[in-house]
Amino acid sequence: MVKETLILLYGGRSAEREVSVLSAESVMRAVDYDRFRVKTYFITQDGSFIKTQVFEERPVETVRLMTNSTVVWEDKIPASLIYEEGAVVFPLLHGPMGEDGSMQGFLEVLKMPYVGTNVLASSLAMDKIATKQVLSSIGIPQVAYVAITSQQERPNKVAEINKSLTYPVFVKPSNMGSSVGISKVDRPEDLDGALDLAFRYDNRVLVEQGLVAREIEVGLLGNHTIKTTEPGEVVKDVAFYDYDAKYIDNKIKMAIPAEIDTVIAGQMRQYAQMAFAAIGGTGLSRCDFFYTKDGQIYLNELNTMPGFTQWSMYPLLWANMGLAYPDLIAELVDLAKQAFVERESHL
Repeated sequence: MVKETLILLYGGRSAEREVSVLSAESVMRAVDYDRFRVKTYFITQDGSFIKTQVFEERPVETVRLMTNSTVVWEDKIPASLIYEEGAVVFPLLHGPMGEDGSMQGFLEVLKMPYVGTNVLASSLAMDKIATKQVLSSIGIPQVAYVAITSQQERPNKVAEINKSLTYPVFVKPSNMGSSVGISKVDRPEDLDGALDLAFRYDNRVLVEQGLVAREIEVGLLGNHTIKTTEPGEVVKDVAFYDYDAKYIDNKIKMAIPAEIDTVIAGQMRQYAQMAFAAIGGTGLSRCDFFYTKDGQIYLNELNTMPGFTQWSMYPLLWANMGLAYPDLIAELVDLAKQAFVERESHL
């Protein structure tokens, strides 16, 4: 049987590039090599494309993918040379210039099928402010917030924040994930420093009401028919589930399925489907919720390219539903090919 080619794009220019490497290495080891050969391309911090390893069979545990510290510049190629007829791309890129529609647009120009949401859905879900505006139009509950842009007068927006929200608040770059650039602010006098940090990563910033809440996540899979997982819970060993806690120190545990009432679980799954449909999602997403002690549900965000590391919530949620990691990858590839045929038919 002739193997299909699966291209893993990883690395990238965003601050989340380290997560991307971990995700790509996990997928590289989980692929069904009876069906696929895997080609890998590394995108450096400066945006260069580097041709890296090709795998015909599962690599041994000691094999590592290229990173910025081990890059071989002689293998740099024009970005368009990743094209291969019949290949499917898995863009394991997190954050700006990867998960925000830019890479999806590039792959559509190349006429290549790719795993995940399309240009518009990727862009919408990446921008926290835009996501809130879309979801509010269909009545999905969200945490109170104030949006601020670099063009607006900060003193006026700070006054609005202090008037409409109560501390603690969370300050977030609108277009960033994996908790990069996010601060928990307990006092008004610390707000400016948190805003400065967030504006290092984006010109649009979200200041959100802090909650005492459990963090519950639902996996989504599909194009027209959307499947959802039972909710899983992020059980934190730290006060704030930041980037290091997620990916460096691994100071988190997961309860899958989450210990919540079945009615609440069903409501979250319904909200997740509604949100995914509202942004025009295809392929996959992870929908994150806050669940408070008084029984309130708030949709926090849609993550259209969730982490695929060995301890990431998304593949574990599907494993709990009986869909093993290699089979999950195969289904995502099939969905990518289906979406590609449909996109091309509309031209």
